[in-house]
This record gives sequence, C-alpha cells and structure tokens, in this order.
Amino acid sequence: MKEYDFWVFLAVFQEMLGPLLWILPLIALGAVVGFVWVWRRDGRLVSRRLVRAELLGLLGGGLALVIMAAVSSSGFTDAAGPADWFLIMIVYGIGFAGTTLLAYTVMGVWSRPTHSAA
Repeated sequence: MKEYDFWVFLAVFQEMLGPLLWILPLIALGAVVGFVWVWRRDGRLVSRRLVRAELLGLLGGGLALVIMAAVSSSGFTDAAGPADWFLIMIVYGIGFAGTTLLAYTVMGVWSRPTHSAA
C-alpha cells in the first residue's frame, strides 16, 4: 500500500469497531460541546470537579486499552517495538482525556452553577 486512502482506513476501522466507530466520536463531540457550555456557564474551571474528573479519566484510559485489546487481533504481550508502545500510550491518553472531559461535563450539568462574588 503505497498511498493512503481514506476509504480503506474507514472500512478497516468499521470492521474493527463496528457501531462503536460512530458512537464514540458522537460521544466525544457531545462531551466537548458540553464542556465548553459548562465552562462558559460557570465562568471558570471548578478545581474539585476537575480533580474528580481526572480520577475517572484514569479508569477511562484503562478502559480504552481494554477496548483496543478487544478489537485488535493482538494483545499487549505482542507489543515489540517503540511504535507499538507509543500507540498504546496514545490510546491511553485519548481515553484519559475523553473520559475526563465527559466526566467534568456530566458533573457540571448535574451541579448547580457556581457564581463567584465579584
């Protein structure tokens, strides 16, 4: 394969992830839009909520690795070179960041808006 074709990558990811290929990006988009809305509503980042969301992000990164291992034909013991480990770190990082944003958004929507005395 000398050329990269978007449709080939889309077909491969569709085969690997199935409906998750469309569900995960929609959840991510909703989390980003919700995060911006909560951030603008509150006017600041609430540190307590952010720390709790980051703790949940640790679990989300691990869940991303579990999903990666489930949809691929290889496991973590098959990671041989630096590129494999770099990809594993990227998957964990994306799972961590996505879960942190989603958790912060959900906690922000459920809580009352905090107004600072100015």
